[in-house]
Amino acid sequence: MKTVAVVLSGCGYLDGAEIQESVLTLLALDKLRVKTVCAAPDIPQYHTVNHLTGAPAEHGNRNVLLEAARIVRGDIIPLSKLEVKNVDAVIFPGGYGAAKNLCTFGLKGPDCEIDKDAKRVILDTLKSGKPLGVMCIAPALAAKATQNTEFKLTLTIGNDPGTAKALESLGAKHINCPVEDIVFDERYKVVSTPAYMLGPSVAKVAQGIDKLVQKIVNLI
Repeated sequence: MKTVAVVLSGCGYLDGAEIQESVLTLLALDKLRVKTVCAAPDIPQYHTVNHLTGAPAEHGNRNVLLEAARIVRGDIIPLSKLEVKNVDAVIFPGGYGAAKNLCTFGLKGPDCEIDKDAKRVILDTLKSGKPLGVMCIAPALAAKATQNTEFKLTLTIGNDPGTAKALESLGAKHINCPVEDIVFDERYKVVSTPAYMLGPSVAKVAQGIDKLVQKIVNLI
């Protein structure tokens, strides 16, 4: 059976993994009868955000792994224990957690830092020639992981000029893309889609995610 790792960054689009993107990814993989292994880093979140008001909470900071476990009904492992050799592909859903917890792109832009295990998993995936899927803001994570390496990725975050320029400053090539479509880097087997970088609805986002997942599975 084909096995795909899905790497999460918490629970909730303002401070963790985008829940709809995560569930749509898992649903698309399940429909294709693909086994999933979910992982998240066992680290504190950058901060916790009140999703009703959009403001940072004054107290109660949370753990990325424990929060991500909410999305997958507890079936998750620490990212430090994810070995690319044991899976056929890796997918990173978006949400601000990808740019706050897995890296700090959402806070520092191209000068960000990146979680060591997120970087390891991305580079191991590329080095092994296995497919990599990134959506929403997660292409920034892939661009940072491959900065100053042999891998010059072609990616999309949609059509935001500032974010596209930041990705290109990290060495990636950006291609504008509508929410319902994907960008495929044939050389490195990297598939990206804008998802909620563009929205505007779960149905539109699902179209792009379905295409990304189907492409990843076809590449295995």
